[in-house]
Amino acid sequence: MHNIERMLEITGMSIDELADKCQLDADRVEAIGTGRWLPSPQERAKIAAALELGVDEIDWGHTMAPRNVRFHRFGIQKDPPT
Repeated sequence: MHNIERMLEITGMSIDELADKCQLDADRVEAIGTGRWLPSPQERAKIAAALELGVDEIDWGHTMAPRNVRFHRFGIQKDPPT
């Protein structure tokens, strides 16, 4: 099982080429590829088909630390709850 970044290395395809091939926005494909965005089932199917793989052959894991997600959602609190 490989992630999208690894599959791009293997195929020699760029993010833009993959985005064109699967008819998705390049920024979204990049965010999915770097683990900043979890794709919908439809996006997974399009990307997998463009890479000529099954959906289950790609690691779709999210790589952002939960602490960072919480910070971006709520910011730094002056008086954290006790």
